[in-house]
Amino acid sequence: MSAFDLNLIPMFVALHETGSVTATAERLHVTQPSISYALGKLREQFDDPLFIRNRNGMQPTRLANALYASFKEVAQNVDSAITQARKFDPASSTRNFRLALSDMGEVDFLPRVLAHLNQVAPLIELEVISLNVELAAQWLNEGHVDAVICSRVLAGAGITYHPVLLEHYVCLLAADHPRVADSLSMEQFCTEPHVLVNSTSGHKLAEEVLKTLNIKRRVRLRLPHFSVLPSILPGTELLTVLPSHIAKSFCRHPVTGQLKVLALPFKVPSFPVNLHWHARSDQSTALKWFCEELMTALKDMKA
Repeated sequence: MSAFDLNLIPMFVALHETGSVTATAERLHVTQPSISYALGKLREQFDDPLFIRNRNGMQPTRLANALYASFKEVAQNVDSAITQARKFDPASSTRNFRLALSDMGEVDFLPRVLAHLNQVAPLIELEVISLNVELAAQWLNEGHVDAVICSRVLAGAGITYHPVLLEHYVCLLAADHPRVADSLSMEQFCTEPHVLVNSTSGHKLAEEVLKTLNIKRRVRLRLPHFSVLPSILPGTELLTVLPSHIAKSFCRHPVTGQLKVLALPFKVPSFPVNLHWHARSDQSTALKWFCEELMTALKDMKA
């Protein structure tokens, strides 16, 4: 392989991370045919299909997985060098930044982040990645995302974090619940029907406390996301347990805000919500700026 086109590397990295020709084209601001053409050139150079289309998207081959880490490092080094040479200017930059958020974070944090970024960097592109807390540390290590906001402290060499707020769990229910008024007893908590959210955001603390206390809920509905709760709870007998800040946000919902927040009838420890990034971000003017601006946007958050 005497001559290799370095311009193919960003395409390879983006396709490996998105698993989609369409998403890769959107990320790189090029056409889908140009992605297909570049992939054809890579396949020819490596004599390997590299990515195979199936019902889940473009799946990398063993060789593609082996190449990814090295190609990602090259792409990051080139990107960092270009950023440093250009002296990153937030006011004029059109750079893409990737932030991993849960669906609660999209409701609660994203409006603040967008409002702030629109003031200081109106031309940048913010790409929100749906949070999977089990993969978040790997995403940061591999550069798949630039920052993560979640309720866990992510472990890993080079990962650092900044506290956003200290949270606690509460109960959310319809404001006109027929049997639960201004307080919630343990008997009511156990006998009333519940919505249980099985999220990938890592909110398992309340469940762990309930198991320790040998308390069982009567689950009526299971959901994958918290964000639909304001549309479901009003006018029902359902209860749900969730962090206080998002619960209060749901109560202020302009359309379906007929909800109320009550204290839980048992103790659940408070927990921090943290902003995470990789230490290599400190070597990139753009990434360091992005993390600092996220901290600024969220500095006044209170549970």
